[in-house]
Amino acid sequence: MKRPTESLCPCGSSRAYEGCCGRWHAGEPAPDAESLMRSRYSAFVMRNEPYLLATWHSTQRPKSIEFDPHQKWLGLKIVDARNTGTDTAEVEFIARFRIGGGSAARLHERSRFVREEGRWLYVDGDIRG
Repeated sequence: MKRPTESLCPCGSSRAYEGCCGRWHAGEPAPDAESLMRSRYSAFVMRNEPYLLATWHSTQRPKSIEFDPHQKWLGLKIVDARNTGTDTAEVEFIARFRIGGGSAARLHERSRFVREEGRWLYVDGDIRG
């Protein structure tokens, strides 16, 4: 797993990795669903499987994650983030990526999150057009 230390965070916040998603990757709980979404995107960029599995709700968590070695993440845009209840939230995002020498593609999803025991967890999401 590649660990940027003084470089900009992959999530697009324009902050240094250590002061942004690096905190959540090191074990500090993300304060809200948007921060968790950003940190999960960064974890995909860095191929940080343990973090992704730990932040996936147990009812939906896969046993493992298969990373495509030819996939390169190009950027994240948060479209909308809102609390839907005291311990529930949704984040809509667009993540751009490229596989091999192919054209850039995008994943547009509205994700659902729940907070349990003070930690936000990714539950699932609906792919948008």
